[in-house]
Amino acid sequence: MSHPARWNFTESKEKAMKAPIALAVAVAAMALASTASANKYDDLVAKGYRWATADGPYACVAKDDVHRMANNPEDSVILKMVEQVKVFYLTPGTIVQVTEEDSHTGTSKIRMAGITIDLWTLTSFLTKHPIKDTYGVVETPETSGLIPSAPPVLDAGPSPTPSFDATPTPSASPASGASPASSESPTPSPSPETSASPTP
Repeated sequence: MSHPARWNFTESKEKAMKAPIALAVAVAAMALASTASANKYDDLVAKGYRWATADGPYACVAKDDVHRMANNPEDSVILKMVEQVKVFYLTPGTIVQVTEEDSHTGTSKIRMAGITIDLWTLTSFLTKHPIKDTYGVVETPETSGLIPSAPPVLDAGPSPTPSFDATPTPSASPASGASPASSESPTPSPSPETSASPTP
């Protein structure tokens, strides 16, 4: 006959064994999910895409301005740079594409969505690890607008090739003296004769 205290001990021992197993399964699932998502972004990183970690006016038109902006300039300097469209704001999680790196100065030339020219920023402001933007999503080139995701325009098929004739055929032109026949205006009908009034 089993003792009730022993039974409770066995039951609690089984529960204690299940908790670490459940925890190990959860950790393994999270590791697999993070590995899968990391693999998802590896292709983007290989193509030069990075995510911004900085928050401020750190994307400059001129390479020489990058270090000046990163060294906390006065507000008047920032305002002047913004007014002259020499600097743009980076926000954490913004995806950019690195087109050139200068390891000597620690700067990178980047392409950003919505801006028609390439900009310069500090390489230390960029990461290869995807981070969420202000909306809580990891930006990709398609979702950010860096690569348009719109379908191509309607394909109407091949254009016909124009045929050119070396000897053009002259077209007939109207005779120079001829004018269109004028239509005669209708002759007015004679007015009705007034009847003579009877004489008395």
